[in-house]
Amino acid sequence: MASNRRAFLTATAVTALTAAPATAAPGPRPHPARAAHTARTALDELLVGNRRYAAGHPRHPHDSPGRRHLLAAAQHPFAVIVGCIDSRVPPELVFDQGLGDLLCIRTAGQVLDEAVLGSIQYGVQELDVPLVLVLGHERCGAVAATLDHLRTGTPVPGHLELLVDEIVPAARRTRALPGDWAEHTMRAHTSWVRDAIRADPAFGSAQVEAARFDLDSGFVSLLP
Repeated sequence: MASNRRAFLTATAVTALTAAPATAAPGPRPHPARAAHTARTALDELLVGNRRYAAGHPRHPHDSPGRRHLLAAAQHPFAVIVGCIDSRVPPELVFDQGLGDLLCIRTAGQVLDEAVLGSIQYGVQELDVPLVLVLGHERCGAVAATLDHLRTGTPVPGHLELLVDEIVPAARRTRALPGDWAEHTMRAHTSWVRDAIRADPAFGSAQVEAARFDLDSGFVSLLP
């Protein structure tokens, strides 16, 4: 039950991968205000902040009135987070970041659509953000709804059908694997979203990674 949107994204990814030049064109120069942030340092900062959060010692940085006034003129976030709407996974808290640090784009099950892709492109091309991180999480409600649909065949009501359509391919690919089907589906879907973004030439100047958030421990781990 693959949707037209997912078919389009997959076709775009395949075309971009096969047509990619041997050497990538240089991306835009970083803004002077955040030139110190590369994709590597941005990822390191996210993971270090997450360790503070998971350990119960967050700093809650960059939330002062002075910071707010400074950002009133312009923003220079160092990472784009493509995450789920789940209320237990707010990126600014999970990574212990503050005002102006992250550009967060959230949909149920971190499902892609044209609005999400346009928002990522704004961050990468207009704000020179060097890192895009796709963040999935365990016990995802959108994944659970998808698996229920496949088990029972019950029609999905209204706009929820879009979400299920996008996650179904990952669920089908992992159905025969031993272990937790929901966990396998979440990981496969999160990795697919990462790969679709990576293959899109609109985001060629950014590094794109995928990660999993553990609701119990609070830790974020990168996906292969």
